[in-house]
Amino acid sequence: MKAESNGSARNGLAKPAELSKRLGQAIRHSHKYFRDSQHPDGYWWGELESNPTMEAEYLMLSHFLGRQRPERWRKIANYILSKQQENGSWGQYYEAPGDVSTSVECYFALKLAGHRADSPALTRAREFILSRGGVPKTRVFTKIWLALFGQWEWSGTPNLPPELILLPSWAPFNIYEFSSWARATIVPMSIILTERPYCPVPESANIDELYPGGREATDFSLSVPDDWLSRGFFTLDRLMNLYRKIPMQPLRGLARRRVIEWILEHQEADGAWGGIQPPWVYSLIALHHAGLEEFSDALNKGFEGFDSYAIEDEDTCTVQACISPVWDTCLAQVALLESGVAADDPMVQQSSRWLMDNQILAEGDWQVRAKDTPPGGWAFEFHNDKYPDIDDSSEVIIALDLARLDGSEDSRRREAIRRGVEWIEGMQSRSGGWAAFDKDNNRRYVTKIPFSDFGETLDPPSADVTAHILEMYGRLGYSTEHPPVRRAYQYLLQEQETDGPWFGRWGVNYIYGVGAALPALEAIGEDMGQPHVRRAVNWLLAHQNDDGGWGECCGSYVDETLRGVGPSTASQTAWALLALIAAGEAGSPACRRGVEYLLGIQQPDGSWDEPYFTGTGFPGYRIGEPPKGIPKPGEPEYQGLDMPAGFMINYHLYRNYWPLLALGRFARAIAQDHHQAGSQDRREPEPRRFEGAAST
Repeated sequence: MKAESNGSARNGLAKPAELSKRLGQAIRHSHKYFRDSQHPDGYWWGELESNPTMEAEYLMLSHFLGRQRPERWRKIANYILSKQQENGSWGQYYEAPGDVSTSVECYFALKLAGHRADSPALTRAREFILSRGGVPKTRVFTKIWLALFGQWEWSGTPNLPPELILLPSWAPFNIYEFSSWARATIVPMSIILTERPYCPVPESANIDELYPGGREATDFSLSVPDDWLSRGFFTLDRLMNLYRKIPMQPLRGLARRRVIEWILEHQEADGAWGGIQPPWVYSLIALHHAGLEEFSDALNKGFEGFDSYAIEDEDTCTVQACISPVWDTCLAQVALLESGVAADDPMVQQSSRWLMDNQILAEGDWQVRAKDTPPGGWAFEFHNDKYPDIDDSSEVIIALDLARLDGSEDSRRREAIRRGVEWIEGMQSRSGGWAAFDKDNNRRYVTKIPFSDFGETLDPPSADVTAHILEMYGRLGYSTEHPPVRRAYQYLLQEQETDGPWFGRWGVNYIYGVGAALPALEAIGEDMGQPHVRRAVNWLLAHQNDDGGWGECCGSYVDETLRGVGPSTASQTAWALLALIAAGEAGSPACRRGVEYLLGIQQPDGSWDEPYFTGTGFPGYRIGEPPKGIPKPGEPEYQGLDMPAGFMINYHLYRNYWPLLALGRFARAIAQDHHQAGSQDRREPEPRRFEGAAST
């Protein structure tokens, strides 16, 4: 997909002097944007936009808990309606085809909020839903939500016995074989799926009209899977269905108590669980069902915690699936420091102190697989002490390494870096790579249970996270002589695709992978003329759009022909530029055109605009990594561009700090090139600063 050309493509590249002037202006404007938008406490925090199931499930949750707030319901319903597409559907990401599960949840939530079935919006939605097979074609999680309100039969949902909580960590199917987010979800879900609570809704909210053949004629049983292992677990699920009906279940009471204890122990200071929406809402449902009075404090704290995740104005309200202040702050700080802001600037000192204050020194679930590793990481959110994020931690360390503080605070900064590196090193998986939250979390058999038809059940190592950690090591002065670095380097080379890029697990997609990998290789001293580097560079050059930018749509996770293909975006163009600059291509026409694309689309306030989703929560592979050959239409586990098992993200600050970082590195690279070529100014350029981009 080639985007339309802009002026730079039609008229040629700007002259060096003109480009340098525009570059300095753009960087100064971006600096002012971040200076003006920094929170008084020192952090930056942008919206994390996902899909309207977040709002639909908030409405359903508040009805289940008996905490209806009419004015908020009105605003949330307005927001859901604002995201409806012309064909009546709701999708998983910007410009995505309609998804039947998302659409059913939005439809039911709107009816629950009082919207009539014969309204134009719901009429169009109903037509779309029925054309896609209706409620029977939704994913398991949607059916569980509907079953809570009598809109689906519990017999058509899987079993998940609470006795799982009693299994030791060495046993198959113990809860620590699941990814951190799946683990925090299945624990409360074991009570929900076993005890099958029910909350009535007004007759006007029933959705019988979404059953194509009528509800009476619907087969509510789970579909029989195709492969032998999944069929085995399907049979086990049916046996568990018989077990749950037996009057004598000697371990059930103990297991239920352990589940409740685990849920209460894992609630965060802000009321959330795991810092993300799925375990949060299911934990509240489980606690409400288990004992409203007994657990009222946890319930009140949990429900009120959604207020800090809500973005509300006079007419609409959206509920974020997660929040990303640590991630946003460390990446903003790196971009500022690498684009000319002084290492001891008060703005940077303030953000550095905030980052140090948020280092996690408490125990967490990660210690089950890394028993002898002392804590020292950082989470993604404000409050998530149980699940520090390995990727975030590496970027925080880079940000702190670039900064300078006064006196004893600088010693504290160095100590925070030391503890962070020690924690990251202890979290390295056997393969040499790093995952996001856990170590050696790759038991694929757990993905075959009937429960796992959405998202990712596992958190195996990925190339992008490993690359960020390699870059961290390189920035700190480590070489491939250091055993963890050597193992990670070998892992990264093994993960390279044959045509040159790397898979992007947490960002869309192959452009993100290349944008992480090449700077990492440069940081550890790799010869950037190596064939594997040049393959990656050539892949990027082949996928540059006509307007000079780069873009890749979310559909590249399900359609191999879309790898590196999509409308140009600010963040993805920045990732491509970071890769090219690391590979020594700053002076190339392709790199210049990419820079001019970013300069041409910057907003007057120093920001960039980007409606496209370039962040990834779940590609929807279940196993957490790309399968050997993406399934084709008609094959098991095939996903279309609607990505029903995926979860995509628009980080609203990606559009701002990634371009600033790319422009800063470009400016430094061309300044160094001029110096080496014998320019008039023979002085050594000041580290991390350059003329024309002084801090505002």
